[in-house]
Amino acid sequence: MPNQAARPGMISLVFPMFDEEQNVGPLLASALALAPRLADDFEIIVVDDGSRDGSAAVVEAQRRLEPRVRLLRHPANIGYGAALRSGLRASRGDLVFFTDADLQFDLREIEALLAHTGDFDIVAGYRAPRHDPFRRRALALGWGVLVRALFGLRVRDIDCAFKIFRRPVLDALPIASIGAFVNTELLLRARRAGFRIREVPVTHHPRIAGRAKGATPRVIGRALVELVTLYREVRGGAATRLWQQSERGVQERT
Repeated sequence: MPNQAARPGMISLVFPMFDEEQNVGPLLASALALAPRLADDFEIIVVDDGSRDGSAAVVEAQRRLEPRVRLLRHPANIGYGAALRSGLRASRGDLVFFTDADLQFDLREIEALLAHTGDFDIVAGYRAPRHDPFRRRALALGWGVLVRALFGLRVRDIDCAFKIFRRPVLDALPIASIGAFVNTELLLRARRAGFRIREVPVTHHPRIAGRAKGATPRVIGRALVELVTLYREVRGGAATRLWQQSERGVQERT
């Protein structure tokens, strides 16, 4: 049984958003109904990554009614990772949760993640089962194999956007990715830094409104570039440590 964490003083709920006018209203209604049960205080941060529809106006209307709703806006579409980074960096909670604004997850299952935050630094959902088109599931399978081969990171669903972090994790980890690689980067850096990660099954629903944006050639290409960049960083760090160890050995022998 997990060691039930004490009720947090404050939780931040972060939602990156790009062209989700039909989804963000119901998302905010669900978040506002749930958040008082999760912590003594809360904030809801929506990061609009240059939406071209009325998404920001929906959030702005809700913000005028509830000051704990915050809207951050990018003047142009930069990328999913950039939007998530803006939200995580702006958050103030003891615990910080994020998910997408596309209504493919049930926010009430945050409580299942909270049950493990007393023992783990990151609690990550995995989709059980995953309700995405075959092409996206096939790409995800190949991506997971590639990440395991390069970095040795073994998780069930590395890109599942349903995660909660304790504050020290976000204070310690740099976030370089501006694209879809950000989920992978966060878990890779956290594991290398020694943070404890727990995986929990969560319900995943098919998208019913709006358009999926995560499997375009541009998004995939950027993710591959960012993966290679982090791989070189990790390999370079390992090579530097080996060189430093060999230098110390030479000095000790002389």
